[in-house]
Amino acid sequence: MIEIKITGEDYEQDIRPLVKSFFPEDSIRIAGKETSREGKKGKDIEEEPEETPDKFLSLELLPEQFSITFQTGEQTCTETEDFSELLPGTYRNEGTPDRRMYRNYLHRRLYGMLSGATGVVLPWGTLTGIRPTKQALERLEQKESREQIAEYFKTEYLCSEEKTELCIQVAEKEQKLLYGIEDKDSYSVYIGIPFCPSICLYCSFSSYSLKQYEAYVEPYLDALFKEIEYAGTCFPEKKLISIYIGGGTPTTLSADQLRRLLRKVKETFDFTYLREWTVEAGRPDSITRDKLVVLKEEGVTRISINPQSMQQKTLDLIGRKHTTEQIKEAFLLARECGHDNINMDLIIGLTGETAEDVRGTLTEIDRLKPDSLTVHTLAVKRAARLNAEMERYKELRSREAVEMMSACQNYTKKNGYEPYYLYRQKNMAENLENIGYAKPGKEGLYNVLIMEEHHTILALGSGGSTKFNFAGTNRLERVENVKSVKDYIERIDEMIERKRDFIRSYGEFL
Repeated sequence: MIEIKITGEDYEQDIRPLVKSFFPEDSIRIAGKETSREGKKGKDIEEEPEETPDKFLSLELLPEQFSITFQTGEQTCTETEDFSELLPGTYRNEGTPDRRMYRNYLHRRLYGMLSGATGVVLPWGTLTGIRPTKQALERLEQKESREQIAEYFKTEYLCSEEKTELCIQVAEKEQKLLYGIEDKDSYSVYIGIPFCPSICLYCSFSSYSLKQYEAYVEPYLDALFKEIEYAGTCFPEKKLISIYIGGGTPTTLSADQLRRLLRKVKETFDFTYLREWTVEAGRPDSITRDKLVVLKEEGVTRISINPQSMQQKTLDLIGRKHTTEQIKEAFLLARECGHDNINMDLIIGLTGETAEDVRGTLTEIDRLKPDSLTVHTLAVKRAARLNAEMERYKELRSREAVEMMSACQNYTKKNGYEPYYLYRQKNMAENLENIGYAKPGKEGLYNVLIMEEHHTILALGSGGSTKFNFAGTNRLERVENVKSVKDYIERIDEMIERKRDFIRSYGEFL
């Protein structure tokens, strides 16, 4: 366990994720606060009371100077810096330093100390945010050159050349995909179907086993249709650009239910400017010919069939109740039904897997030749069963994530896939990233829109988080739906009223 003591300026939310990147298996305790695994002020899983810290980090953060002390075992490192002398001209009129410059400099000094103490070099340097491409895209739009952007990432964030180049490459692709989409004039819609054939070991989403919750499906659709009807009235002057139906697994719905849902969407929204309609077919054990035909006939333009791994031992371990043969059969069936834009998701760092397993998965994927490939790095969240049963699976934890990611990058480059969106999460294996690759023209536009927060996205269904974008600014406000299926059904009028109240108050700014 690591104990962090901070006095002076409160930079806990900036410091914690950087420390965690160097010590991913250590829990963190903030001195003076309730002990928790992830430290969100007591909201997360509490540590065992007998656990005592074996590492100590103390930070005294004053407006004009800071000092850092890190102690582990017999090793103690201390640094004290005068911020005003190091970065002159960064003070505002009221005598306080620019928070961003202060934070970034503090990050660099802390990074240097922890890297020296551990021998670890992080590929993303001090970058801990989930959208590293956002800054690259903003700088491209300000007409900065690739060289200027690369230098900025190197000096400001100590980012590696490899990740900097990847970030710029993705930002360039995003810039092309977003061309002509104005935040003031457009929006997208997300629709969540929270049911799954079974719940995966690593899953932290608000998903419900269809076997146990089948009786809720029809009442859920009734409530969802009501919210869809309201959503169709929200932005009569805006252009609907993309629709994404995810979950859960939307294809747990029957073919009839799926058709009713798709037709409800088509009846409700104006499709004049729609550029993409994605449905996650997801689990192959939920896919039938009838459902694939429904998706095609109703106008869905992109689907995702997600194996996560093509190793049967892995699928069995993580709780996916299907075989690798079913994955292949579902994919080929989708092609027979006319689907010409199919994504496949992989997860690297899965419990018990090696880099050789990932290379084997890529060999099987190559036989299918999907139009896009999304590579996720395993991030174990507190709500996942894998986290709750950590000790049980400790010996099976993957240690080869960097080699796995390298295998995926080599495969995609060799086979004509280009990176087009990228994001990161807390607790990702070996501090890596999630990245989407696609053949030219087969990119998932919604993925870019949700990551770059380019415009408002209305989120419908249980667990939906609407992101209201204030046009021309960096302001983003969320309006949440309840996660529980039962609560969503019973409180659907309240969910609609939350959005209505927000739009009534701020609609002129959206």
